[in-house]
Amino acid sequence: MMHTGTPVTVLGLGLMGGALARAFLRAGHPTTVWNRTPARADDLVARGATLAQSPTAAIAAAPLVVVCVSDYDAVVDVLDGPLGGRVVVNLTSGTPSRARELAEDVARRGGGYLDGGVMAVPEAVGTADAVLAYSGPRPLFDAHRSALGSLGTGLHLGDDPGLSATHEMATLVLMWSMLDGFLNGAAILGSAGVSATAHLPVARTAIDMVAGWLPGYARQADDGVYPADDGTVNTHLTAMAQVVEESEALGVNSELPRLLMALAQRAAESGHGGSGYVALVEQFRSQAREAAQSGANGS
Repeated sequence: MMHTGTPVTVLGLGLMGGALARAFLRAGHPTTVWNRTPARADDLVARGATLAQSPTAAIAAAPLVVVCVSDYDAVVDVLDGPLGGRVVVNLTSGTPSRARELAEDVARRGGGYLDGGVMAVPEAVGTADAVLAYSGPRPLFDAHRSALGSLGTGLHLGDDPGLSATHEMATLVLMWSMLDGFLNGAAILGSAGVSATAHLPVARTAIDMVAGWLPGYARQADDGVYPADDGTVNTHLTAMAQVVEESEALGVNSELPRLLMALAQRAAESGHGGSGYVALVEQFRSQAREAAQSGANGS
């Protein structure tokens, strides 16, 4: 294979790290790899990658260093030592505060830092279907946009290195909520002898419908105004109580609908019973607001 692109290094060759390295190789980038278990690099070496014997040697081999390991502690371990102008792109999942700390540490050691997240399964990496979100200094992203484009569609979320992790956490909450809702529904359907597969056409229609609401809901959440365009919180509470009642009658776990009902009840008790459903955003903001008020009172 002819290697004509920017040299890159990939540290960590798990399912996702290996997919990242393969995508760079397919795009023609000279690719150096390192992994704690060297045998994981065998296939990549056969495809043209160079196996480094240490993280230090791997970092020295390329101006762009992509890290995808188990957690941020492992990132700190493999990035030990001076970085000499390298740009580190960390695609390891972590918290916003750890991303900011790592960005400062990388800067102290002479490197640049972009935090990122891969919104795709490993098989999709290297295609337009893979979306990768990055945060950190825009000039660093722009300088390496072409190489990073080998991995998929890139989004720059802002200069704050913690923004990628913040978006990832918001996305994970959305994903888990949607999946748990589907699985809870599958249990309810199963009690009536209906398979989850048979429910798919209805579920997909519902998901598409809710996705269509999001632009309006986002504006209301940003503006703090919650018109009852599609039903009030009190209307939703009535339906939630019915789901809880039926779940318990069927012997289906009712924890999830009970949690949803508790959030809606608190919204109603705070004066939003006649508001639209977006008023529940105040329940998710309440802890941060209370903490800010407590801090202000303490000062």
